[in-house]
Formats: sequence, C-alpha cells, structure tokens
Amino acid sequence: LATIIFLATIAVVITGWFDSVIAALIGVAAMVCFGIMTDVEAFKAVDWNVIAILLSIWTISGFFGRSGLPSYLSCLVLKLAKGNAALFITGIGALAGFVSMLIDNVVVVLMFAPVIFHACRRFNFRAFGPVLFMGLCANFMGTAMLLGDLPPQMLHSVAKIEFWGFIWHMGRPSSFFILLISYIFTCTFFYLKFRKDYSSVKMDVASMADENPSDCIKDKPFAIITCGIFLLTILAMAFREVFGFHLGFIAMWGALASVLLFTRFKDRFTVEIPDVEEILKELDWRAIFFYVSLFALVGGLEHAGVIKLVVTAITPMIKDSIVLGSTVMYWVTAPIVGIVEHDAYILTMLYVIRDLGEQGINPWPLYWMLLWAGTLGSNLTIAGAPALFVAKCLADKEDKRMSTLKEFLSMSVPYVIISLVSCYVPAMLIWVLPFAK
Repeated sequence: LATIIFLATIAVVITGWFDSVIAALIGVAAMVCFGIMTDVEAFKAVDWNVIAILLSIWTISGFFGRSGLPSYLSCLVLKLAKGNAALFITGIGALAGFVSMLIDNVVVVLMFAPVIFHACRRFNFRAFGPVLFMGLCANFMGTAMLLGDLPPQMLHSVAKIEFWGFIWHMGRPSSFFILLISYIFTCTFFYLKFRKDYSSVKMDVASMADENPSDCIKDKPFAIITCGIFLLTILAMAFREVFGFHLGFIAMWGALASVLLFTRFKDRFTVEIPDVEEILKELDWRAIFFYVSLFALVGGLEHAGVIKLVVTAITPMIKDSIVLGSTVMYWVTAPIVGIVEHDAYILTMLYVIRDLGEQGINPWPLYWMLLWAGTLGSNLTIAGAPALFVAKCLADKEDKRMSTLKEFLSMSVPYVIISLVSCYVPAMLIWVLPFAK
C-alpha cells in the first residue's frame, strides 16, 4: 500500500494533474490515515537540519543577489570576452556553474539571466541558447559541494558526510574534482559548438571600452558585508565538527545575522533593503513544503519495509560485482531522473544504498554514482530540473517566442551525453575499480 501511495503521488507530480506540493502533502496524509506510519513518525522522518540549511542559504542568497556582485562578474566576463560571443556565452555559463556550488541553481539563473538579456539586446542575438546553457551549467555543478543543491544535502543527512568530504573523501578526490573534470570537457565542447553557431554575431568591443564592471555594485559597503557574512557562514559550516553544531544551525545564524544587520541599519545603505515580511515572502515555500513531504513519503516507505525489500532484491548482484552494480546504478539513474522529479528518486535510492552498506557492501561507490548520474541526467528535460524550466521561461519571454521541444533537446541531449560520459570515466577509475574484488 505504501508503494502504491508513493508511486501515485510521484505520478501526479510528474504529470502535473494538480499542484505537486498539494499532491505530496496528500500522499503523506494518506500514509498516516491508512496506518502506514503515525503523524509523529511522519514528522520525525523529515530531516529538519536540511530544511534549515535550505531556508538559511536562500535568505543569504537574496542579499547576495542585491549586492550587485553577480552582475559585476557577468559584466567582467563580457569585457574579457573582447567581442567573442562564443567565449562570452561559455564564460557566463561556466561562471554560473561555479556560483551554483554555493547558491541554489534557480537563484543563480535568476541572477545571471538579466546580464545575458542585456548582451542579447545590445548585439542582436536570441537569448534562448545562452540562457539555457547557463541553466544547464547551474544545475551541473550544484552537487560538487554540500551547499549547492538538495541531493548533496540529502547525502549529508543519510551518510553523514561533511563539507570537506565533497572535495576529498576516503583518501581520494570526490565530488568537486570528478564533476570539475566533466565540467571542463562539457564546456570546452560547447565553446567549440558556439564558435560555429554564433560566428555571425559581432560584439562591438569599442562600445564597451568606457564601461566599468565595478559600476554594477551600487553600494560597496553592502556588497562587502554581504559577501563577508556569506563566506564566514560557509567557513563555519566547513568546520562544523570543530563547533559541534548541526549545519542547519550554523546556516541559520548566518541568515539571522544578515537579516538583523541589514534591517536594523537599512538607512545606512543605498540598496533597497526589504522588510522581514518581504524576505519571508521571497523564500520558495512551495519548494520547502514539497521537500518536507518528500522526506515524510520516503519515511513511510521505510516504515512499511519497502526499502528493505528493494535492498534484498539487488544485494546479490552488487555483492557479485561492484563494477556492474555501479554501472547499472549510473546508467539506469540518468534517464529516469531526466523525466521524473529527481530529488524523490535520489532520496529513496540513498536509503536503499545505506541499507546495502549494512550487508557488508561499501556504499560509497554507489552513493557517488547515484548522485552524479542523478544530477547530470536531470538536465535532459524541464521535468528533471526546475532551473531549466525557469531558464526556458525567461528566455522565451525575452525572445517573445515559444521555443520548441526540438530546440530544447538539441541543446540538452548533447550536454547530458557528454557530461555523463566524461564523468563516468573518472568516477569508475577513482571510485569504483579500486574497490572491486
């Protein structure tokens, strides 16, 4: 029954029959009403530490966006491109990817899209390709570090991996370096593609000579304080074990410091500082309720013993060959997350892998293969990654036309294939083959 409720809920989320948040909440309510778990167990199934991280980082990101620093970096890329449209588009995309390691990818898309629009209007080329590429890049690198996206935070919740574990873990390079290798390959390929696609676009270097990127930062003290709080929060989270606090608690203090400082001394800054009510309104509460429901739904599956059944079914294959198990996990995950809500799938499989670890199997090759395939595969369609949906909508509005599915897939399919292949090779060499018997 738990499986039926879970699958029915996910089906409604995918098809959009009605609002995904309502569907997820109804799914949790159904599990409680049918006795699969109690209301208290549903509440306890939610990792409130992860929810606190999301809310806090989103709050700090809101101030970071107002600082003008994203626009400054984008204008700097435009100037450094020196009239090379392909270099500008690739540079903005690459920059968005690195920023998304610390900031939610949807927020990154909203931050960088206006600068691309400015260049498109100025030099007369369509926004769809550059904005979609930027969205793909923002979604790509979110899993490279702990703070960028929900999947790495879910891994922290399930496997207790810390901030530095995403850089170096078990004596070997982990998420940051593996994804960086793939990212360089993917961006290089698209730079060569854009050189051909945008060869007719002429960006007038002379017209940019008098422009100063630092003009994008309207209030320098505000920008310095915002970046300072952000960096201190990240450093505190990186050394969480020294302080002995949960990551959510540390992130919450960073958010509270930002809100208290800027609302209390708002008259000292030239940037418009929102009131506390406006700050709360800007948070994506729909996403928060969806993630809360997601944790509860997967908790229901665990209570019903469904996850144990899955573990029992796949344990023999993985025990027989970690290479085969990891490969199947990787290449089955990628297409699935391209068409379904990838957070639900990843969270469910993380619990499965955790229980596989109790059977004497090293879970880390499987954890990483799941996480990387789950992130890269979600770039296939707008159903897999909300950042792509936002990027597409913004680009269509700017271009005053509806982009076709063919246009979308002509960008997303090669991006996904190249990123998956270029990630699979180092992942196997570093994280799977060394643990093979």
